[in-house]
Amino acid sequence: MRFSKTFLAAGFTASVFAAPIPDEDNGECYWEPEETSSALAVVASSTSASLVASSVSTSAAASLAATKAVTSASVASSVSTSVAASLAATKAVTSASVATSSPSSTAATAAVTTSAVASSSSSASSASSTGALEWLGVNESGAEFGTGNIPGVLGTDYTWPLTASIQTLMDKGMNIFRIPFLMERLAQGTITASLDATYLADLKTIVSFITAAGGHAVIDPHNYGRYSGSIITSTSDFQTFWQNVATEFASDSNVVFDCNNEFHDMPSNTLVAELNQACIDGVRAAGATTQYVFVEGTSYTGAWTWVSSGNADAMVGLTDPSDKIVYEMHQYLDSDGSGTSDTCVSSTIGSERIAAATAWLKANNKKGILGEFAGGANSVCETAVTGLVDALTAASDVWMGAMWWGGGPWWAEYIFSMEPPSGTGYTAYIDTLAKYI
Repeated sequence: MRFSKTFLAAGFTASVFAAPIPDEDNGECYWEPEETSSALAVVASSTSASLVASSVSTSAAASLAATKAVTSASVASSVSTSVAASLAATKAVTSASVATSSPSSTAATAAVTTSAVASSSSSASSASSTGALEWLGVNESGAEFGTGNIPGVLGTDYTWPLTASIQTLMDKGMNIFRIPFLMERLAQGTITASLDATYLADLKTIVSFITAAGGHAVIDPHNYGRYSGSIITSTSDFQTFWQNVATEFASDSNVVFDCNNEFHDMPSNTLVAELNQACIDGVRAAGATTQYVFVEGTSYTGAWTWVSSGNADAMVGLTDPSDKIVYEMHQYLDSDGSGTSDTCVSSTIGSERIAAATAWLKANNKKGILGEFAGGANSVCETAVTGLVDALTAASDVWMGAMWWGGGPWWAEYIFSMEPPSGTGYTAYIDTLAKYI
């Protein structure tokens, strides 16, 4: 999200950088540090903003760093105490008032209700017979924040999604949730390191909450094809990372493995395909044979550039002995497709931007999912978003679903926030999206 200024909860302003998106793809919602020492610097994420968890007794301001964007922070929801938190992104900082329920506490406080189980399981089972999408859900951000502080401090540099918010979305019918996290926090020091017990336990808490309710949990290393600031080039190391991770979730068929978020500026499309293949091989070597694997392309995995970027040719040959590959693409509807503006190009742009990708999926007998999409809270975008989901539904033989960007307790007044009860995206779109479930 690119803004010249971000207006924060307590009325403060934070000046942030506005930088052009690379020519390789004017496509995807993307964050990175305000300054980078090289073109290979690790990025903070389209998801990576800092914003504060639901309902604190006092509000505080938050500021977040990004080259390509930054979004605003404010606080709302009910917690008896609040903690002032600073969320550092590389070379720029964001402060945030934190009222978190971290996984260790939230899992115990939010019960899995019968209605949530029924809605998520029935949606998946009936999708093929009704022509509806199998999945519709939300990205749940927080654990990927604070890229400038590794491993960072829970509640200060990063947080975890609130299970109570996920429950609310499940009660509305949402049945898939993507959980971004940082590889550097899970495998500390080196990509092949043993997994950090605390961070892993917190991730498992959120995953288990979702899957116990019949939903699907997408485990998403939100790293842009990088580890500790450098492009991942060792397919062997990447396979080891994924074998280590998948071993921890091999018995849960409702877990989905998302190989890596939004590769970009890679040495070649071939490397991206090889890394995705290594991910698939590592997952299956761990004994996780029943789960879907989501693979992403380069150029921020944009749907509208899937063919023109070379992803179509490079990725078509991926193989999986379990035959459960799903091609994950992302799509925003503003002029450059970056997801930094709440203005949509036209009321028909949603369906138009996925047309070529849909044709490719059909021609090659592949399955796809929109791993990120969003639009502003205005009539043009609302029509465009509806047209987009209508187009996905009409092609539900190849599109399995879509996930809104983004939810999570630290988004506050972010233009697309799907955080209940008052997120801008939630109030504008939850009832519309629920009609597709």
